[in-house]
This record gives sequence, C-alpha cells and structure tokens, in this order.
Amino acid sequence: MSWSASFSSRELILILLFGLLYIFYLWRVIRISRMMSTPFTKVFVKLIIRSSYFALLIIALLGPSFGETKREIKAIGKDIMIAVDLSESMNAFDIQPTRLEKLKFELKSIVNAFNSDRIGLIIFANEAFVQCPLTYDKGAINLFLETLSTEIAPYNGTDFGPPMKLALEKLNDEDTPVAQQKSKVIVLISDGEDFGEETDAIAQEIKESGIKLFTLGIGTARGSKIMTRRGFKKDREGNDVLTRLNPSSLKRVAASTGGKYFEINETKNDVSRLINTISAIEGELTDTKQVDVSANKYYYFLALALLLMLTDVLINIKIIRI
Repeated sequence: MSWSASFSSRELILILLFGLLYIFYLWRVIRISRMMSTPFTKVFVKLIIRSSYFALLIIALLGPSFGETKREIKAIGKDIMIAVDLSESMNAFDIQPTRLEKLKFELKSIVNAFNSDRIGLIIFANEAFVQCPLTYDKGAINLFLETLSTEIAPYNGTDFGPPMKLALEKLNDEDTPVAQQKSKVIVLISDGEDFGEETDAIAQEIKESGIKLFTLGIGTARGSKIMTRRGFKKDREGNDVLTRLNPSSLKRVAASTGGKYFEINETKNDVSRLINTISAIEGELTDTKQVDVSANKYYYFLALALLLMLTDVLINIKIIRI
C-alpha cells in the first residue's frame, strides 16, 4: 500500500485533540457515575465506535493507494523547424535594439509555447546550415538562440531555397508515416527579398508533402542603416546602405504553400498569432507507453467512517443507568 500524502503535523494535531477531548469526556462520565454509584462500562462501546471512524477518517485523509492497474500514456506533438535569416541586414535597428536581438527574444516565446513538441533550428543567408536538430530539449534550443549572430553566416545575400530544402529534408528524414506530415511545420524568418532561383520549386515540394510553412517578416517599411564593426555598411559608391523590410517574397512563398505570413514591425507584433496558428494544428501520436498506476482508494475508508458515524448517531446507548 502506498500513500498520496505523508503523515504530518496536521494529522498528529488532530489525533492529539481527539485524544485529549475524549479523555476529558471519559473523566467526566466516570466521575459522575462513581458519584451516583452506577456502572459506566458502556461508555467504552462509544469510545470504540468513535475511535474507529476517527481512525478511518485519518486514513482517508492520507490517501491510501493499493492495487496495480495499467494505463496507456500517449505522447502527441508536432515537429517544428525554424529557419532564421542571419544576413547582415538583420543588424538593422529599425526594430529596437536590432532586428536580430528582437527576433531572439520572440523566438524564446515561441520555443516556450511548444513544450511538448520537437523544435529544430536552421540558420541561413544564401546557404543554410542546421544549428540544432529536432529536439525536445528546450534548454538546448534557447542556448543556441543566444549564440545567433550575423557573423556565423559566412555569406551575404538572402536565398529562401536552401533553408526550405534543408528543413524539408530534415523533416522527411524522420521515420514517420505520410499521414503524420500534417503535424510538421516550417517557420521561415527573414527581413529581405529572396534572390534564389529554386524557391518556387521547393515550395511546391513542401506543399505536395503536406508540411505546413509559415513565414515571419521582421523590419519596417522606412528601413534603417546596417551597423557593422567598421561603422555603417556602404555600397560601392560609398553611400550608406539602407535596408527595408520587403515582405513580398515572404508573402508569395507562404501563399504558394497554403501557409500564412506574419510580421514584426514598429507597430505590430504577430508572434502571438503565429503561436496560436501553429497550436491549432493537430499533433500526431509520437509514442505510446503502458505504465503501472495505483488508484487512490480513500473513498472506501471514508464510506466506512460515515457508516460508523451514522451508527453512532442512530444507536442510543445509555452510558449511565440511573
């Protein structure tokens, strides 16, 4: 037998109060019966009944569990691959403190919103790399998010094709039935125009696979200069480069796959909408386990205690006969 609660000072206080009060009661009854020279042995009948249901109440309060049963535990979740643009334009500060720093903060909210799902991280500029494979370890994901920097992307420019293709490959590498493709999600995050040539073809593959693709644009229409270690980035003529959010490519990719476009700018933050949209996607069964469980059988002891209490109330035993 196991117990859902341990014996504590609460139960000890209740037992002491019951004992003290009943000792005081017995002392009064015995003193009166001796003064009247009458028998008082039947007072112990009541003592046995009341002590019994009081003990049963204490046992019920501790939550006794016995008997083993099998219960099926199902794990249901989604696989989410997040592709983050790390081109130099992500250092623009039209979104404070910078587009990338703001994005890192919001990505932590996204990761925390899907505790029971696997999340992977891809970084890209005009090439793509897996920064973190699909994992349930949210601590690892958050650690990788902290290290995101435009300096770890070796090339400039933005190409949506490589991260989309890599995300599709990693999601299809998983040993899951075709029916479970609907529980797989790609989130493509960028601030710029797509200069790739294979984006449309890969988008069609994603659509045919049944995988959901959502895009998130970050930046503003007014734009900003790009801060580098040497100052503001300049073009070949020596003019400051101005980067603006160009949502047209992101919208087109999302629309071509049946997904949705979301945005973070100076007046709007669609991260909550993105989280709600992904949450609305039905997860798939990923694992099933049989575990041994013990049921709390407190109600047996409580029912018996109530029966004894009712007996105590209904049966009138004369303690002192005159």
